Amino acid sequence: MSLLPLIPEAELPPVLVTGGAGYIGSHAALALLDMGVRVVVLDDLSLGSRALVPAGAIFVEGRAGDQALVARLIADHGIGAILHFAARISVAQSIEQPALYYAENFAETLALAQAALAGGVGAFVMSSTAAVYGNGPGNAQPLPVTAPVAPINPYGWSKAFAERMLADLVAANRGFSVACPRYFNVAGADPQLRSGQASRHPHHLIELACHVLTGQRTRFTIFGDDYPTRDGTGVRDYIHVSDLADAHVLLLRACLADPGQYHMLNLGYGRGASVIEVLDALERVAGRAIPRTIGPRRAGDPATLVAASDATALLGWRPRFADLDQIVGHALAWEEKRCAAT
Repeated sequence: MSLLPLIPEAELPPVLVTGGAGYIGSHAALALLDMGVRVVVLDDLSLGSRALVPAGAIFVEGRAGDQALVARLIADHGIGAILHFAARISVAQSIEQPALYYAENFAETLALAQAALAGGVGAFVMSSTAAVYGNGPGNAQPLPVTAPVAPINPYGWSKAFAERMLADLVAANRGFSVACPRYFNVAGADPQLRSGQASRHPHHLIELACHVLTGQRTRFTIFGDDYPTRDGTGVRDYIHVSDLADAHVLLLRACLADPGQYHMLNLGYGRGASVIEVLDALERVAGRAIPRTIGPRRAGDPATLVAASDATALLGWRPRFADLDQIVGHALAWEEKRCAAT
């Protein structure tokens, strides 16, 4: 496996970041702005927060699937690349409302990609998910990018269909390059505390545990302690959001350097932490206990998801925050900052 060619950072064109008022999208916008890149954030604020949009970005309120609006932004700002984060990501909600997930994660991605093609945009990176693997072949871990696509919930299927569609668009449009990084559990916050998680309906383990530590909740519920893992709780590959943002910028540079390519890869650290191990790490950092209770398993949750990551070999990606205590420490510092501001 050899390194992909990358255009120099200084040659990055203006970038449209959909979902840039959200958790991951705002960090990607920060990474680009820190490099001096012109950034346009498009977000309808249905899930994101205007306060998370970096001060240096141009903000436009609207949907990623609004082709007329996207066409205007491409033309007005000279957009040459798109980072697409606008999506719904709750496994439980996808089971309850599958049509919503196929509409927003698949249909709107198709509309955005068509607008990109019509506007001559050369690079398109869509955030995907390890949920496309389901439980993995025979529960084998870590999962390589060549593992079969076999989702076990509508969220995973909505992303798998979007991946397939984008690959077909590349095959039919050789000036168009796409990357679909699959990643696992994103966590942490910008080390400078410029952005972090601010979910309207929190469901992420670390965010919920931070809410307990900051007094917003009384206790943390562990959903299932009878999984076939080392302590019975679910194991995930937690990746720091700023490391993830760096990898997305590298992927944009790779797409722009070699037109007509489709890149599919995993992003992760290649090791997993259980729910109990994450809670223990937070307790170490905070110096106080997190009251816990055991609840039933959630539908659609696999026991283990750990990535066999390709990013270092393909992109020269060098994670800066691949330490669990550092990840949860940044998340807690961000939550404490939010609480102090209210």
